[in-house]
Amino acid sequence: MPSDLKSTINLPKTSFPMKANLPLNEPKILERWKQMRLYERIREVRKGSPQYVLHDGPPYANGPIHLGHALNKCLKDFIVKSKNMGGFDAPYIPGWDCHGLPIEIKVDQQLGGKKLQMQPIDVRMECRNYAQKYLDLQREQFKRIGVLGRFEKPYSTMTPEYESVVIGTFYKFFEDGFVYKGLRPVYWCMHDRTALAEAEVEYETHTSPTVYVRYRLQSDPRTIDSALADARIHGDKPVFTIIWTTTPWTLPASLAVAFHPSEEYVALEALDAIYIVAEKLAKDVAQKCGFPDAKTVARFPGRVMENTLFYHPFLPWERRKILGVIADYVTMETGTGVVHTAPSHGAEDFATGARYKLDPTCDVDAAGRLHNGLPEYDGLQVFKANQPIIDLLKTKGALLHTEKVEHQYPHCWRCHNPVIFRATEQWFISMETPMPVGPARGKTFRKHALDEIKKVKWDPAWGEERIGNMIESRPDWTISRQRIWGVPIAIFVCTQCNKALNDPQINRRVVELFASKGADAWYLPEADSLADGAKCPCGGTSFQREADILDVWFISKVETNTAAGSCLPCSAQSE
Repeated sequence: MPSDLKSTINLPKTSFPMKANLPLNEPKILERWKQMRLYERIREVRKGSPQYVLHDGPPYANGPIHLGHALNKCLKDFIVKSKNMGGFDAPYIPGWDCHGLPIEIKVDQQLGGKKLQMQPIDVRMECRNYAQKYLDLQREQFKRIGVLGRFEKPYSTMTPEYESVVIGTFYKFFEDGFVYKGLRPVYWCMHDRTALAEAEVEYETHTSPTVYVRYRLQSDPRTIDSALADARIHGDKPVFTIIWTTTPWTLPASLAVAFHPSEEYVALEALDAIYIVAEKLAKDVAQKCGFPDAKTVARFPGRVMENTLFYHPFLPWERRKILGVIADYVTMETGTGVVHTAPSHGAEDFATGARYKLDPTCDVDAAGRLHNGLPEYDGLQVFKANQPIIDLLKTKGALLHTEKVEHQYPHCWRCHNPVIFRATEQWFISMETPMPVGPARGKTFRKHALDEIKKVKWDPAWGEERIGNMIESRPDWTISRQRIWGVPIAIFVCTQCNKALNDPQINRRVVELFASKGADAWYLPEADSLADGAKCPCGGTSFQREADILDVWFISKVETNTAAGSCLPCSAQSE
């Protein structure tokens, strides 16, 4: 029997080595593809064929690639290569998202206190270098895993070409009347110190203290109900209403208490006072607040409470008067049926405040600290102020009940810290402005968007209803961010009337400046000369540059067309 049994078996002969030795051989294969100009040759062969475009969201240039990047790019590469092999012209132009807060935060950490002495243009340069470093690293890593594409000429959101088209698109909205600056409560991230759009908010579980707080009636109770006055005379008892809130820190900003106009309210007579609450919630409120045996002495609709006056639970009358208002958003599901209203800390509160001409001034700064308040809480961050304010309510005899509640609360999608509503001046794109031209002329932006949604084939089908409901209820888009690294809202503001200068000729000059020198040029002194000779409708001739930057989601939605006829984000590019 032969000792070498393998030689007796009829097997095919091959020169392939038994060992793949991929660490050595894969770079050789990639180098061979590069020498062959494989991607360019495929483009030449497929020129004129039916086009297939893969819409690829660009990776973010703030670190080396990870398994998620690799899986994403490999799967898409399979699709593009198979379409090319199937006879399509399927280009792939890689790109990178380079603006935004994550990069700026990393640079902030690297610069430390040094940043405070730096000019914005210098901070932007640090951010640009940081993004370029990881763009270059990721490009080599994507090539290393075998992805084919036009890597020698990718697109980047921080190139002058891209930034100029972004600002040009913004000017289209601006010149057509969609953009305005206004004071409104917006989602505010105290950690990142910037406004957020609704789409940047995620809901996570959060524990909040809830308080039932009584507000003493200052108005004559006879204006509400004669029986209420009689009960007060017989018992010599003060009249209060009770509010319920999960944000005690907003109580210093309380300016009103809201009642539902058509819901029934009752006056409950307890041992020490009379309390006005919604009838549907009266039993639960009386139990929690310590007067379960209180008797009903009057019933009346919420509308009679309009324009009544109350004392603030801890601020003196000369500093704060509380107005009784009516509002349809007051619910009968939880609480007391009476909502304390702080116009600077809620969208509905702000609208109610505007209706009743209440002061929307915000006493919470960008870091979330309270100001212009009492010593017990002044200077504290809002969540740290909750307990001192609860203690203050106890001292003033205004606290009837408190407990902890676990609920879904808005958090910043980037840093995952809880956010607040804070009234600040921001730039918005209006959803209610009519379209100025085209087939949709006269329709509001919201209506036009809803009509376009119906023209799209949705898979799964329920996606249509979901996005439709989102657009139907979405407030105006907050597009300004209080940061440095991004495309600036390149608007000149009149120093005399504080209104934005909307001059198409000046806007074109800015676009040209961005195209030649990039958005960084907005932070150079020479940018002031762009407004030379301009005159505001108020007569003013002195202007200052807006400092806020555009929401990165606005940048990501811009379909950028270069002089060569290319759509950068979706890679549909003539080569």
